[in-house]
Amino acid sequence: MRLTRYTDYAIRVLLYLARPTEQLCSIAEIARAYDISQNHLMKVVSDLVNAGYLESVRGRYGGIRLARPAAQINIGALIRHTEGDLDLVGCDTCVVAPACGLTGMLAEALAAFLAVLDRYSLADALDRKGDLQQLLRTLQDAEAPAR
Repeated sequence: MRLTRYTDYAIRVLLYLARPTEQLCSIAEIARAYDISQNHLMKVVSDLVNAGYLESVRGRYGGIRLARPAAQINIGALIRHTEGDLDLVGCDTCVVAPACGLTGMLAEALAAFLAVLDRYSLADALDRKGDLQQLLRTLQDAEAPAR
């Protein structure tokens, strides 16, 4: 199974915003940190705000932040939201689907995949390997304007 770039960007945004800070972040800051298109991130961020994952503050000193603690953001639910239709193969439109045993196997595999992700939160992803927070701080410091 391969997740879309949209989901990849959504996860990256949430991971970036989950670092401990009181400051709001801009989409431009996140785009620079990951070296990805700001235009793509704008659509992703807008969707995450509408879905309640992020909070957006307008104005001169505005920006975005997590709408709830990282421990309350479930990875499985996020994947379901960003991927929408998780049909691994086009079984819905296949003429042999009613007699094909693969349809059930793929549905079972997808359920297992999501069941694993349902056990984890964004906070768990931050605690897995290495020091993600330190790496993100390093990326942020490298992008900060010289004073």
